[in-house]
Amino acid sequence: MTQRPLAAYVAVTAAYWAFMLSDGALRMLVLLHFHILGFSPVQLAYLFLLYELAGILTNYSAGWIGARYGLTRTLYAGLGLQVAALLALAQLDPGWAIGASVAYVMAVQGASGLAKDLAKMSSKSAVKLLAPTEGDGLFRWVAALTGSKNAIKGLGFLLGAVLLATLGFVPAVLAMAALLSVILLAVLIGMPVGLPAGRKGVAFNEVWSRDPNINRLAFARIFLFGARDVWFVVGVPVYFYSVLSDGSAEGNRTAFFLIGTFMAGWIIFYGAVQAAAPRVLRAHRRTAAELVAEARAWVLALLVVPAALALLVFLAGTPAPWLTTVLVLGLLLFGALFAINSALHSWLILAFSSESRVTMDVGFYYMANAAGRLLGTLLSGLSYQIGGLALCLLTAAAMLGPSALGAARLRG
Repeated sequence: MTQRPLAAYVAVTAAYWAFMLSDGALRMLVLLHFHILGFSPVQLAYLFLLYELAGILTNYSAGWIGARYGLTRTLYAGLGLQVAALLALAQLDPGWAIGASVAYVMAVQGASGLAKDLAKMSSKSAVKLLAPTEGDGLFRWVAALTGSKNAIKGLGFLLGAVLLATLGFVPAVLAMAALLSVILLAVLIGMPVGLPAGRKGVAFNEVWSRDPNINRLAFARIFLFGARDVWFVVGVPVYFYSVLSDGSAEGNRTAFFLIGTFMAGWIIFYGAVQAAAPRVLRAHRRTAAELVAEARAWVLALLVVPAALALLVFLAGTPAPWLTTVLVLGLLLFGALFAINSALHSWLILAFSSESRVTMDVGFYYMANAAGRLLGTLLSGLSYQIGGLALCLLTAAAMLGPSALGAARLRG
């Protein structure tokens, strides 16, 4: 592609922002709403399992779909499917039995997971095709997209908590569906040219990567994101709710705002560090081989944080104000180190990919990302139910070991 229009990049990024705002809000709405209804940590984890499983299946096929039918079509499909999932979730009947509610929400979350990964694959692949080829242009553009996306998703967490506390579950879901419908219509009308339309001769079996670097990076990604979600999805929100809420309606509202604010602040902070990663790593002065070596070092630094926090929670025994403060600071440190690791991975997958295979390699890589989130989500509910927050954090540290092994085998 000879033209790399900025307008197409801006349009794709704006659409992705809108999607991630609704995605973050939906996750917080579902988590807090069903926790209040009495769902156990394992049942809460089940609500998100099909979401992550759908991500694995979607990313495996989305790369081929994008290569075959074009990136704009997969982006539109992702946005449209998310609107449908929100409308379906609004039909949930509070009178249903818990088993029926879990099954229904799992199915809706599965559709939402499919939608998210169609949108993500489209946006991330577009960066490879539109970014400047000189210097660290690719690293800067992908860091800006992923960092800003995470900041927007963080605002979504806060938005979800605020909407639940002020409007209630169903009006909040319908409001998000209406907003996303407007965004989809604007993108359909205003999307500029610049993205490839697809090519007919792409075979489905081409999705599986034969590049050792991409396979090793995907392996490292599974355990990196599993280590984040094992405490992030269920463990920390439920722990903070137990500390902050007294069980009254007012106490619940206060807990919603505080938990939503923390989760939003963590994601926004993580996104800001991710966007700044090229400057932190001095990428404009570094060779690709040097940045590959950085990926090995930063994951080991990350491993130390959840291990130390797990030990602290175990030794403290019971919750205390000082422990909550230390946890917040420690998890922010985890977020900063995690952001550098994630930014390096996001740049490496595009650096390792060729333009002809970018949608398939990105889809394969984010299939591994979804597999890690699925594993982390399941372990989040199980580990919290068995051993509380300490076991969640210890499991996170254990998962970073295989991630470090995968990163150590990358070759620049």
